[in-house]
Amino acid sequence: MLLPNPIKTARMAFSLSVVALTLGIGACQGPTTDNTVSTNTAGEEGTGKLALTQAVSLTGAGASFPAPIYQRWFQEFNQENPQVRTNYQSIGSGAGIRQFAAGTVDFGASDVAMKDEEIQAMNREVLMLPMTAGGIVLAYNLPGVETGLKLPREVYVDMLMGEITQWDDPRIAAANPGVNLPNQPIAVVYRSDGSGTTGVFTKHLSAISEKWKGQVGEGTTVEWPTGIGGKGNEGVTASIQQTSGAIGYVEYGYAKNNNIPMAALENKSGNFIVPSGEAASQTLAAVELPDNLRAFISDPDGADSYPIVSYTWLLAYQEYSDPQKAQALSAVIEYGLNEGQQLAPELGYVPLPLNVRQKVAEKANVISPEYDIEVTE
Repeated sequence: MLLPNPIKTARMAFSLSVVALTLGIGACQGPTTDNTVSTNTAGEEGTGKLALTQAVSLTGAGASFPAPIYQRWFQEFNQENPQVRTNYQSIGSGAGIRQFAAGTVDFGASDVAMKDEEIQAMNREVLMLPMTAGGIVLAYNLPGVETGLKLPREVYVDMLMGEITQWDDPRIAAANPGVNLPNQPIAVVYRSDGSGTTGVFTKHLSAISEKWKGQVGEGTTVEWPTGIGGKGNEGVTASIQQTSGAIGYVEYGYAKNNNIPMAALENKSGNFIVPSGEAASQTLAAVELPDNLRAFISDPDGADSYPIVSYTWLLAYQEYSDPQKAQALSAVIEYGLNEGQQLAPELGYVPLPLNVRQKVAEKANVISPEYDIEVTE
C-alpha cells in the first residue's frame, strides 16, 4: 500500500536522502509481526522552516483506523525532513489512550475523543486534534453477492444481535429483490481489542436501536451477542476475507484497499447509501465542529449522508519538555493538515474541510512557540 510518491512542499526546502523505512501495523496481525511505523533519519539538519539542531525521534501509539494514512504521512514527511523519525504503533484506541496518559509516548491516536474525566486524571493539558475522517462499513464475504447488498437499519442490528442468523432470511431478501442470497449461516466478526472503531460503531447502533442500547450498549469494548473476534481493523478484515458468510465492521479504507464487498446501509432519511468518500463528505458537511474539537456523529441528518462516519483524533500534550520534539511534532501536524490531506482519498479517508483544518491549526499552535502551524487552501 506504500507507494513512492513524495510530495513537494513549497514552504520547506530540505535535502532529500535515501531513508530506510520500517513500516507496519501488525499489532493486529499476530504476535510475531512488528507493528511499528518508523521513518529513519540520515542525520541531516533541515534548512527551511523546521530548524532543528539535532535529529528528533517521535513515538506514538493508538488507533488502527488511521494507521494506513499515518503510515503514509510519516513516510512522506521523512523524505522531506530526514532529521525527524516517527514511530507509530497500531494497537487500538484504548491502548493508545492508556499509553498517552502514562506519558510513554509523545502522541496518541484515538477514534473516540478522550472524556473529560480521562483528561482531568492526567493532571496536564492535552489537545485532541481531528486529523482525518472516514466511514465505518459493514464488509462481507458472500460468494455470488459481490455488489448491491442493501441492509435496512433494523436488519443489520438484528444480524449483529444474532437474531437474524441466515443470509436468505426473509427480512434480508425483502430489501434485496432479485439478489440470489444463499442459504448460509451469518458469521459476525467484531473487534476483540479496545477500539475506537467499536466505540463509534456501537454509538451508532445505540442511537438507532433501543434494543441494542438496552442489551449491549456502546463503548470501546462491549459484550457481543454473537460472533468471533479479530484484533484491529487488520484482524477483522483478515477474518472476513477468510470466512465465507462473514460480515463485520471495519474502516472504509481497509475494505476498499482489500477489495472486500461493502453493504449499502439505510440512513436516517431512509435512503440506502453505498460507502464512499463522497458520501462520508456529505456527512461531515452536516456536522459543526465545536471549539473543543470533539464531535460525535452517531446518526447524521441528510438525504445523502452515509450513516457511520467519524473523525479520528491525534492526542498531543500542550507542553513538551524538549522544545526540539515540540517543534518536530508541530511540523508533522502541519504536514498532515496540508499535504497529508491530498493523500486521504486514495487511501479511503475523507479530507478535512478548510474551516476544520484552520481550527485544528489554531489549537495546535500552542505546542511549539518556535513553530507557527499554517494551513493552506
